[in-house]
Amino acid sequence: MAVTSTAVAPAISGGRGSRSSLSRPGVNAAIWIAPAAAVLLLVFGYSMVTLFGQSLTYQGDWVGLENFQLVLSDPLFTTGLRHNFLLLLAVPVVTAVALLVAIVLFETKKGLGFFRAVVFMPYILAVPVVAVVFGQLLQRNGPINQALHALGLDMFAFDWLGDPNVALWTMAGIIMWKEVGFGVVLILARMLTVSTEIYEAAKLDGAGFWRTHWSITLPQVGGIVAFYMVNEAITMVSWVFNYVYVLTNGQGGPGDATVVSELYIYRNAFQYMQPELAAAAAVILFLGTMVLVAVFFHMQRRSLRRTLSE
Repeated sequence: MAVTSTAVAPAISGGRGSRSSLSRPGVNAAIWIAPAAAVLLLVFGYSMVTLFGQSLTYQGDWVGLENFQLVLSDPLFTTGLRHNFLLLLAVPVVTAVALLVAIVLFETKKGLGFFRAVVFMPYILAVPVVAVVFGQLLQRNGPINQALHALGLDMFAFDWLGDPNVALWTMAGIIMWKEVGFGVVLILARMLTVSTEIYEAAKLDGAGFWRTHWSITLPQVGGIVAFYMVNEAITMVSWVFNYVYVLTNGQGGPGDATVVSELYIYRNAFQYMQPELAAAAAVILFLGTMVLVAVFFHMQRRSLRRTLSE
């Protein structure tokens, strides 16, 4: 009996070891993710390979970097890139507004669900709908300017969409109005998971409104804020085509005041029938976006290390 039990024990332990190796969380996760990952790799991987390949050819012939040289030497493309990066200035503004609104809603105990829904409502509206509505409101003789004239605020009644010096910032304001709700909901959701005992202890210690949220809220929502900033940066660089196209009838006007890189890509691909130039411009925009994302995540990691070291 002793021999039998001794012989069986290794077999049992070996069987358990093999089962545990098959049931490791990483292996199970890889098995479940593999089908979706394969589809994504097939769709987006093939598209990216085709895009890069087309950017290096002209009518099927290899031209190397000539398409990139043509695109980078085109003043309209560099103007579009400059406008995209100017729109990035709106990212810290919309982030600060979202954070402030989230804190105010957090302090609002009654009607939180209603106010949260109202703030989030613009984000779920379709971009063409938002652009058409604001296109009507912001006309030179539109309702907003009429209201400003009626209030005696003529100095603030601009030609919002017709003045080259104002049009780009008007578009940035429209985008911020639509996007701020997303940030509010993200930040507020994180704040609601923070233990209320921390805030109560701060109040007992005599911390005021600003001191409480500076010392408690900001460290707690830092990761969410960083994610939101990355998301909005990507939006300002590569997701503003719909706004420009609807607000300016696809022209990027007045003049080239609201031309962005996406509109340049669209024109070359579908209006001027230069898909190779469009592909080269798209590759430049893609690489620029990836660099931007990498910089943001690097800053986030440095901030996390600094926080842990303290």
